[in-house]
Amino acid sequence: MTLPAGTSTEDLPGAPAPGARRGARPPLTMLVPDFPFPYDEHLAHPAGLGSVPAHRHGTEVAVVGAGVSGLVAAHELMKLGLRPVVHEAGEIGGRLRSAAFPGVPGAVADLGGMRFPASGRAFFHYVDTVGARTSPFPNPLAPQTPSTVIELRNRAHYAEGPEDLPAEFGEVAAAWRRALVEGAELEAMQEAIRRRDLRAIKEIWNRTVPRLDEETFYGFVAKSPSFAALPFSSRETFGQVGFGTGGWDTDFPNSVLEILRVVHTDADDQHHRITGGAQSVPLGLWRHAPATIAHWPAGTSLESLHHGSPRPGVTRVRRGEDGRLLVLDRWGTERAYEAVVVTCQSWLLSAGIDTEESLFSHEMWMAMERSHYMQSSKTFVLVDRPFWRDRDPATGRRVLSTTLTDRMTRGTYLLDGGEGIDDPAAADSPAVICLSYTWNDDALKWLALSTDERVRLMLHNLEQIYPDVDIASHVLGDPITVSWEREPHFMGAFRGNLPGHYRYQRRLFTHFVQDHLPPQQRGVFLAGDDISFTPGWAEGAVTTGLNAVWGVVHQLGGSSAPGNPGPGDRFAELAPVELPDT
Repeated sequence: MTLPAGTSTEDLPGAPAPGARRGARPPLTMLVPDFPFPYDEHLAHPAGLGSVPAHRHGTEVAVVGAGVSGLVAAHELMKLGLRPVVHEAGEIGGRLRSAAFPGVPGAVADLGGMRFPASGRAFFHYVDTVGARTSPFPNPLAPQTPSTVIELRNRAHYAEGPEDLPAEFGEVAAAWRRALVEGAELEAMQEAIRRRDLRAIKEIWNRTVPRLDEETFYGFVAKSPSFAALPFSSRETFGQVGFGTGGWDTDFPNSVLEILRVVHTDADDQHHRITGGAQSVPLGLWRHAPATIAHWPAGTSLESLHHGSPRPGVTRVRRGEDGRLLVLDRWGTERAYEAVVVTCQSWLLSAGIDTEESLFSHEMWMAMERSHYMQSSKTFVLVDRPFWRDRDPATGRRVLSTTLTDRMTRGTYLLDGGEGIDDPAAADSPAVICLSYTWNDDALKWLALSTDERVRLMLHNLEQIYPDVDIASHVLGDPITVSWEREPHFMGAFRGNLPGHYRYQRRLFTHFVQDHLPPQQRGVFLAGDDISFTPGWAEGAVTTGLNAVWGVVHQLGGSSAPGNPGPGDRFAELAPVELPDT
């Protein structure tokens, strides 16, 4: 039997029908197997997250970075009666950055995170908190995507549904499914995640990590019997097309554990976009006044506590003589804090912030320095209308499609305005094209080019696929582009661990539990998606922010709410497996 490309692995043969999956069976969630703490249940508990002693109310806690991780931490600390002091060197939002096209309300380019899996329930808790709206993201071959073109080896394959693709794609999809089932216990893991059987999740993952920690993604694919039976070109096809969001070959050198965490938790499927741009979520948290709050008067928000704007970016962190942490901002003001939550990318603690070396052990510094960051580049243009809804009268096909190609553009996405393709009001309104979304080596190819040079080359690439479509004639105004590796406050898009890096990641993630640390190493709590086991996903930013909240509360003598243990309370039970050094 041939299998469709672009679907969730659950939709392949042997899986239940979609209706059964969404009805009778519990859904997959990002219950990450390294530390399967149910953050969504923790957030939804009516008792709240916890409390601090009354004499600690108003205590200042520094939060370095106003991305979603920092703002989740600050928002929850504020609700507990503490006074978070947010320092930000750039824009509120971090890598949830949305750039607006002037004069066109709602037309935005999401330069960082732009698609969010439904399985990321902790993140969507905050989407709901701030009242943000969402719509399905038009991934290749997704039901909400009008059409997809996959161009490989100078051959373009047009599809309005997976059934329109040649049998080769189904064969590759089947091989990937078998590789996951046979080599990574996919079915057993996903069933355990559905049941929220934490013990089973741990048992499966604890035997997977030592077996695959030193394996690349490419090695896992190439060595699997299912792919070994196919020609090399099948690996090329898989690398270009992937299944869910598009090609994965830029991840081939990374640890296969990074990929398994994504597919086990359905993070590569059922994506949504944030109406008006992803940055509206962190901005919403900044402005949100929670209904339930300790110590502070009703109507208090992070914005009001900061008189409208975060404190300046941080240039130095050190320990004061009284044991408190001293944070120096870029304009020379130094303030003392009982605790500091650091949510910027960990490289910045050595390359951008003068951080006192004794605040971390040598092993922790090693873990931070060995983090491997992925490059990423995106370029967007505004067009007069979503002309890809038009059909060629000669062929009956859509004139332009969401496109995956082995050319330099790699991934091209068509973003209707309004609420997406089903919104008739958007048919004649300006829309946005992400001309190119690339990672790693592909992103570096664009690095030296100016914005205009990028657009000209991208349009030339697309012209080879769509020779009869004058895309440029629809372009309005100025394009918007980003290369995250040259952004001074980021130095890369997100972490992507290499083989053998599991031990480093475990050190970073578990650092929020600090009772075993010497006093001089306590009080700085790391958070952000690069500290999590799910780099590049907002869910990891949110959950590590919540870890930091637990760490701060614990340090200040507080505790989790009765009946709602926090991540540190269940750490001994759920802690990531520890690999031996020998």
